[in-house]
Amino acid sequence: MIVVSDMMGTLTTGSPFLGLVDWIKHNQSKLRANWYMASIMPSYLLAKNGIIDWQSWGQKLMIDSLSYIKNANPEVVKHASEWTVEHNLWKKRREDVVARLVKHREEGAKVYIASSVVEPFIEPFAKRIGAETIGTPVDIVNGRVQMVGELVANEKKIEQVLSRLGVDRVDVAYGDTILDVPLLEHADHPVAVYPDAKLKKIALERSWEIVGDTPSYG
Repeated sequence: MIVVSDMMGTLTTGSPFLGLVDWIKHNQSKLRANWYMASIMPSYLLAKNGIIDWQSWGQKLMIDSLSYIKNANPEVVKHASEWTVEHNLWKKRREDVVARLVKHREEGAKVYIASSVVEPFIEPFAKRIGAETIGTPVDIVNGRVQMVGELVANEKKIEQVLSRLGVDRVDVAYGDTILDVPLLEHADHPVAVYPDAKLKKIALERSWEIVGDTPSYG
């Protein structure tokens, strides 16, 4: 049995960006951390008010924030990732959905977290529930963290899942936004988790299981 879950919004309401900025504040530069927070406020307000797409904004923010880690090496990136998960993503986990994944694993399923989030920031979260990761790979070049290839999101996410696992479909999939529809469509049992309005509409039309109420972003 193969179970695949999205991460952001599905397993946690936390923010990789805020977790990373908090790490920078405590481990590199409080001044830079404050500057980063101030610099995103204009675009945050646009996203919050629906003028720009909330999900696309969040993904771009995550990519841009990789450059915030100065003098990066494997140990620094690992520490930043652990900090982000410990102080943000895990603290804000959706316990009901995490419990489902743990139960799947305990019953013998292979559990994967598939997310556009860069892999180092998924791995400490996945380790806590005994899952494996399928995310956006990164490399460290001249002290800077860079994405390798394209962002693993939307159709790219399910392509990566099916290719890596060598299957045509999975048994169970969890997702929270309209962007997760390609993943959910390739599952025998799709589950819409705290779905956005667009995903909730599709889930109701297709009689998919729904867990949790539709959240408001921002």
